[in-house]
Amino acid sequence: MSQTPIRVLLVDDQVLLRTGFRMVLAAQPDMEVVAEAGDGAEAIDILRATKADVVLMDVRMPRLDGVEATRRICAAGPDAPKVLILTTFDLDEYAFSGLKAGASGFMLKDVPPGELLNAIRAVHSGDAVVAPSTTRRLLDRFSPMLPSGTPEPQGEVGRLTEREREVMLLVAQGLSNGEIAGRLFVSEATVKTHVGRILTKLGLRDRVQVVVLAYETGLVRAGGGAA
Repeated sequence: MSQTPIRVLLVDDQVLLRTGFRMVLAAQPDMEVVAEAGDGAEAIDILRATKADVVLMDVRMPRLDGVEATRRICAAGPDAPKVLILTTFDLDEYAFSGLKAGASGFMLKDVPPGELLNAIRAVHSGDAVVAPSTTRRLLDRFSPMLPSGTPEPQGEVGRLTEREREVMLLVAQGLSNGEIAGRLFVSEATVKTHVGRILTKLGLRDRVQVVVLAYETGLVRAGGGAA
């Protein structure tokens, strides 16, 4: 039984980069580049007529940048394509904004082809693709931009059980499911279940948004420690 290819939309204002990405993706039997766009506005126009599962989104582009384009795409709801932000080390602030806008993760433009392909597959399956170490570096750098000293979180976060909140804190500190399982002496499957319940209760799309929310509400502060 053949597998339906993952439909990918490439969005970058540099034609050579799009060509390189297309060549890598075209060599995969489980992927198909359905369209290309040179900026965010063109990408949104294309998505009105073309179905895509994953959008590889550049950040700095003319007319409409990748962050705003990501926000508009993700606002379409659960059926919207997943967005994978492509950035460089000196543009981490844009990557953070992209994650807040709803992207499922971010990667560097010079990522090895194998890692890019795995990231696309992971995003398509519903996982986030921000490595724990990268999450820590990114949020440690930009958490001063977020509220600090926030009182005990109210609303939906307050509905989490003690164990769910514990898991949320560890996710926010950049730990993987396996690392959390080792820390709490439970199975990785149990951690995955807790993460799923956290996402449902908080109305979040993936663990990346859990990390962002934890920093915004003051659950975790700069340096990755609990508030």
